[in-house]
Amino acid sequence: MPTVCIFTPTYNRAHTLPRLYQSLVGQTCEDFLWMVVDDGSEDGTEELVNSWKREGAIQVCYFRVVNGGKPRAVNLGVSRCECPLFYVVDSDDYLVPTAIEHIVGLSSDLYADKSLAGIVALNGSDELTPLGTWMPEALSRVKCWDLSERYRFQGDASLIYKTDVLKQHPFEVAAGEKFVAETSVYYRLDDEYDLHVDNTVLKICCYLEDGLTKNFVANAKANPIGYWKHKKYCAARSRTLVSKMRETTLYLVGCMLAGEKGAVRRAPNPLIALVCTPLAFALRYMVFR
Repeated sequence: MPTVCIFTPTYNRAHTLPRLYQSLVGQTCEDFLWMVVDDGSEDGTEELVNSWKREGAIQVCYFRVVNGGKPRAVNLGVSRCECPLFYVVDSDDYLVPTAIEHIVGLSSDLYADKSLAGIVALNGSDELTPLGTWMPEALSRVKCWDLSERYRFQGDASLIYKTDVLKQHPFEVAAGEKFVAETSVYYRLDDEYDLHVDNTVLKICCYLEDGLTKNFVANAKANPIGYWKHKKYCAARSRTLVSKMRETTLYLVGCMLAGEKGAVRRAPNPLIALVCTPLAFALRYMVFR
């Protein structure tokens, strides 16, 4: 098996996939395969990807499933993956030419250190410009949570994980829902592992208007159970009062959206939850209306 699995979950993105495909064909290292999970697309994605399989320029593995959302697609991809490293590259993103070469160059040290779950690098608007900030200086390893909470990183992270680690921690998606934050898994991995910090732009991100990143309110409303459970965990993990109040407020909003009773009593800190309740009500009916 190749070293790296480039994993792309996709839904009706036949118009953006060619750019990603060309970036993979143009890689300076061929030690990878491209796994595509088509989440029920109706725009000719299957025919497009199969045409690339026939070309044979790169290794392509394709699965078509009934629409169930990105987390379920990732779970399927991880379960089918035999490559040591797993890198989610969305259908509206693409890689810089040396991305695979760079990751493979780090792989030996990564395998040797059992305390590392993977690599955290950067997403950018181009190869030399990160989306947001660069990684904190002199930081070589970090917990995913600490990167923003402790070190105030405000950039856009590119995450490459060991596949065997991800196999042990699948996404938990509530029945009837299709989405849960990717950090719902990544933050929990902090309990056992660190990430190797790499201050390199590997992926170029082009967020679309109908993508997940730009529609977090709609996602929370459509998937409130996954939302409140994740925010409850974040509230429990928070170290500062500001962070505890922010995450508790969003946890309460999620409970309101899901119709959950007893949210204040079941909060990680009921007193903080009581204080945050008025703000949560305001957010629920002004922002999450």
